[in-house]
Amino acid sequence: MKTRLRFAPSPTGPLHIGGVRTALFNYLFAKKHGGDFILRIEDTDQSRYVQGAEEYIINSLKWCNINFDESIELGGKFAPYRQSERREIYKKRINELVAKGKAYYAFDTSQELTEMREKLQAEKSPIQQYNFATRMQMKNSFTLSAEEVEQKINSGEPYVIRFDMPENQIVVLNDLIRGEIKVNTSTLDDKVLFKADGLPTYHFANIVDDHHMEISHVIRGEEWLPSMPLHVLLYQSFEWDAPQFAHLPLILKPNGKGKLSKRDGEKLGFPVFPIDWEKDGEKITGYKEWGYFPDAFINMLALLGWNSGTEQEIFSMEELINSFSIEKVQKAGAKFDPDKTKWFNQQYLKQKDNKELSEIYLKILEDKNIKTDINYVEKVVALIKERATFVSDFWELSSYFFVAPLEYNKKSKKKAWKKDTPEIIEKLKNILQEIEIFNTETTENTVKNWITENEFNFGKVLNPLRLVLVGATSGPHLFDIISMLGKDEVISRINFGLNNLKK
Repeated sequence: MKTRLRFAPSPTGPLHIGGVRTALFNYLFAKKHGGDFILRIEDTDQSRYVQGAEEYIINSLKWCNINFDESIELGGKFAPYRQSERREIYKKRINELVAKGKAYYAFDTSQELTEMREKLQAEKSPIQQYNFATRMQMKNSFTLSAEEVEQKINSGEPYVIRFDMPENQIVVLNDLIRGEIKVNTSTLDDKVLFKADGLPTYHFANIVDDHHMEISHVIRGEEWLPSMPLHVLLYQSFEWDAPQFAHLPLILKPNGKGKLSKRDGEKLGFPVFPIDWEKDGEKITGYKEWGYFPDAFINMLALLGWNSGTEQEIFSMEELINSFSIEKVQKAGAKFDPDKTKWFNQQYLKQKDNKELSEIYLKILEDKNIKTDINYVEKVVALIKERATFVSDFWELSSYFFVAPLEYNKKSKKKAWKKDTPEIIEKLKNILQEIEIFNTETTENTVKNWITENEFNFGKVLNPLRLVLVGATSGPHLFDIISMLGKDEVISRINFGLNNLKK
């Protein structure tokens, strides 16, 4: 049987990074084993459908470079890939299940269901759900004759179809991450498989589609672990082979207490969605718009709950595919670390080609109405990128390469600019004016020789020189800056500094 996995999100809102990680692990497993990866949209819950969510999911995964072999866009031999377009398949299969005696009609109203639960609560019953112990007090195929059931259906009375959960059976489940799990069916309820609106629930559509689409492995979040017994029993009821299951650990809050949520991101100042989400006037910034590279984002997600068993932390997508193993996915929740996420982006930024980074930075400069040559920008990027986390940091780190400082850092000024500094810098200016080949090597040798000959402290000269050129006393190699600015600009900034840095 060919390896086939799917990612099947519901279009009920933006795609959380937990969902992206689920898609990623499915993708890595499929590609590791030479299989197919499918995107299926599970939109049977029309009451929670959010306009634009489906498009958002697709665009998010495209940005992450998680590519599909079959989807609502690409099509495929198991189309359609949107559940709302597969109603006839579900109707056929649910009728088959009813005919087998594995599912039944229930005509209980919402009020009657509420009254049942309240009565069970008042009686402090150990069973407070719709199952073998309570169904005989309700309106369903067990308490009504076949003629009464048919009459109610023909008259248009609303109904649902529930699964006939067997009593007191041990279901043995095998999870590729968690091992063997045993569940007594008496603890489970008669789940609704078909709703009154004529659409299947997630549970039913999910297993029917996975069977029809020949899915071999189901990798999903641990929140679906309680549903696994029902899904396995549904496969058994149809006499179908079930796929292999694996339930991923939760992504936890930075403090390790509870599942990571949108609110955590808002409170602590980090994104929890891959790209921007905007709805009803609310805009939430995603990783893309924060300035993260998609490969850095994916690298970070891959290591939330999985490790290669080595010290390696930086992986290309190809390396992730080759290294990925479901056996190395942990059971315990994975704590999210916003600082580590920034570290990943910083590592990828350092590895990026200077020209590629310069093209991004050039757009930022153009927005600031700064016209410059990309070759010059490339040289600037080479000097500053080691200090940056995002390309958006470049301006703060390098603005002085494009515009002369008009103000000076107060702490730097207090530390570097002393009473005798103007006289020293005036003399140094004259030395710099006499240099003919104004490059890094020549200026550095000339200035340092002059400092040594005059028995000055290097910091006493170089710190104020940097201050007048940069506006602060930090940054790349000073003589690289001098070489980049050129003689005329250096002299101009020294003159401005001498006039504006008076004690």
